[in-house]
Amino acid sequence: MSTGRESDWEGVRLHIVSGKGGTGKTTVAASLALALAADGHKVLLCEVEGRQGLARLFDVPQLPYQESRLATVPDGGEVYGLAIDAEAALLEYLELYYRLGRAGRALEKVGAIDFATTIAPGVRDVLLTGKVYEAVGRQGKPRARDRIVYDVVVLDAPPTGRIARFLNVNAGVADIARVGPIRHQADSIMALMRSPQTAVHLVTLLEEMPVQETSDGIAELREARIPIGSIVVNLARRSPLDPAGLRKAASGKLSRAQLVAALTSSGLACDAATVDGLLAEAAEHAVRVALEDTQRKRVAELGRPTYELSRLTDGVDLGGLYELAAELREQGMA
Repeated sequence: MSTGRESDWEGVRLHIVSGKGGTGKTTVAASLALALAADGHKVLLCEVEGRQGLARLFDVPQLPYQESRLATVPDGGEVYGLAIDAEAALLEYLELYYRLGRAGRALEKVGAIDFATTIAPGVRDVLLTGKVYEAVGRQGKPRARDRIVYDVVVLDAPPTGRIARFLNVNAGVADIARVGPIRHQADSIMALMRSPQTAVHLVTLLEEMPVQETSDGIAELREARIPIGSIVVNLARRSPLDPAGLRKAASGKLSRAQLVAALTSSGLACDAATVDGLLAEAAEHAVRVALEDTQRKRVAELGRPTYELSRLTDGVDLGGLYELAAELREQGMA
């Protein structure tokens, strides 16, 4: 999978992937993790929405709150997965920083853990992002007995409509914890989120609503002073027609005789109904391409590095993820 090309994001150790629902952000996050794992790197791929999307993509059992190996790439790198749960993260936090092992479990039994993570959404986000912060922070430190040191972490984050609030944990806890350990944790997380080690990549389709939400997300991230990475255009189509052919198709001027001749030479049906249907599909295709080109120009105007991933004809499975990972590497994203 290695191309020998330097990544556009050298020095970034936390890649955060967001996007409007339905754009395929989990697929892009998984593909990016595989791409980054080339050259023998260890990558942690995290999810925080409780959907178990990574387990379905990699065709493995439901992920526990434990780092589990998902895939090994040809160059020897490894991708590990982690489904971060706020309640489990709080118990781990209490154990790590307060040594409240049994006491923490007792709190869980009486519902205090669920109460703490539900009544204060800002605290919940601190716990979710705090686990990511802890994993990134292992880089360069002595290897603990039960902790893997990762070269890079990829976070499959909430959608663009919530991404700035989710990452801006300082604002989330401002009215809850102005001082103390939770506030200190939030400050430490924000230092990472606003550093050059972090990049937030936004996934879009070439459709009006996803592109507009991407634009809005960029504006909100800028206001929160969180580094914006790239835009990934997912499910991109490649037209078999050249610009002249697209213009003719859109205007209904494709040569009927040439189409009949092509069908005949290929041994395919060329009755009037078939030809009419193909010409109508060509016209619809040309209109769709024109609309996508309009949105592609809007994406370019956002001024961020842009990568495009092809629509997979056979759907997304592990083999498809490797194909998309290769595309990202070829384009320089990893």
